[in-house]
Amino acid sequence: MPKNFLRLVAVTTLALVTTSPSWADNPGHHPAYLHALSDLRDARAHLQHLSSEQVIDEELRAIDQIDKAIGEIKRAAIEDGKNVEDHVMVDTGLSRSGRLHKARELLDKARRDASGEEDQPNTQGLQLRVIGHIDEAEHIVDHAIHRLENGV
Repeated sequence: MPKNFLRLVAVTTLALVTTSPSWADNPGHHPAYLHALSDLRDARAHLQHLSSEQVIDEELRAIDQIDKAIGEIKRAAIEDGKNVEDHVMVDTGLSRSGRLHKARELLDKARRDASGEEDQPNTQGLQLRVIGHIDEAEHIVDHAIHRLENGV
């Protein structure tokens, strides 16, 4: 009996050890949100100022909406056991207009990622909140681009 028990323990341990690496790579319930999270962080960084330029009101409001979208995604990703600390470097040589346009491009990309079909009914509220914050940030950035390009 102890021999059979040890054999069972050994087989179970081997099975757990050989399958555990696949658990780490499991995309979880929200893999597209991690792409959106990365794009949102990149967009936020393009709106922040690393120079002496004065931050305009639209940039602050867009950053606020991006932060809200990031917060929603991070809560879902953490529940899925995902690493939410992935960051991208910002091209600091871009002009304000270039940063705004890049942020707008990244917000659009994040929206596409977050808009994927949801297979879990309990996450549809999350998706709507994230998309709502991204839409608001896009609207604000569009307004900032219009003001900048038209000297308003």
